[in-house]
Amino acid sequence: MPSWRNALLIGLPSPGTSEPMSAVRLDHPDLALRFWKPFDVLTAFTDQNQRATLADFVDVPNVYAAGRLDRDSEGLLILTRGKVLRTHLMDPTIGHPRSYLVQVEGTPSSDACRQLENGVELKDGRTRPAQVEILSEPPDLPERTKPIRVRKSIPDSWVRLTLTEGKNRQVRRMTASVGLPTLRLVREAIGPVTLIGLAAGEWQALTSTERQSLNDSLRSARDSSPRAGDQRRQERRWPG
Repeated sequence: MPSWRNALLIGLPSPGTSEPMSAVRLDHPDLALRFWKPFDVLTAFTDQNQRATLADFVDVPNVYAAGRLDRDSEGLLILTRGKVLRTHLMDPTIGHPRSYLVQVEGTPSSDACRQLENGVELKDGRTRPAQVEILSEPPDLPERTKPIRVRKSIPDSWVRLTLTEGKNRQVRRMTASVGLPTLRLVREAIGPVTLIGLAAGEWQALTSTERQSLNDSLRSARDSSPRAGDQRRQERRWPG
C-alpha cells in the first residue's frame, strides 16, 4: 500500500493517462484519491463498534470522503483534502453522473426499465431520470467476501444504472419499487473517475490531469442543471 509518509507517490502511469503517478504529491492541499471500498466497510475513518473503516485501507491523513456508500455497498469512493472539490461533489443541485453495477433478483422488463428511466416515486420524492442498461453478461467483479443470498427458483440479472443524484439508499429503493430487489451494488464510476486499475481495498491518487477532468465534468453538469443560471450568478470558485 502506498504510504503518505513518502510524500511523493511512486508508481506506474495512471490508467488512461500518460502522466506518471510519481508526479503526484501526497502532501498536496487538493489531493484526491479514488478508492475501491470493499463490502462491509464503513465510509468513515473511526467506529465505536470496532467495525472495518476506511482507516484499515487508507493511511493518508486529512482526506475525507466526498459522498458515501452504505456498509453493504461496494465500489468507488473519492476521498479528498480539497474542500471545494468535496463541496461540489456533494452538492445535490449539480446533476453529476454516478454509475452503478446492480445485481437484482428477477429479470427486468421493458416496463420496469422505462419506470427507472423516467423516475420512480419514493417516500422522499420522485427520482430524476436515469440511464438503464441491462447487461448480457455478469460484470468482471471480484467475489464478495460475504456471498449474496440467491434463490434457485428466481433468476438474477445485472443492470447498469447511471444517476445524477444521491438519495439515501436510492438505488436499492428504486429497484425495489419496480419489483427487482437489489442483491449486490457496486459503484463503478463518478463522472470520468472509475475503478479501472484498482482492486477491492486499493486506492490511488488522482493525477492533475485526472483532477482537471473531474472538475470539467462537474462544471459541465452544473451548467446543464436546472439551477445553472442561479449558480452562475453566484460565481462559485472551482478547484484547479
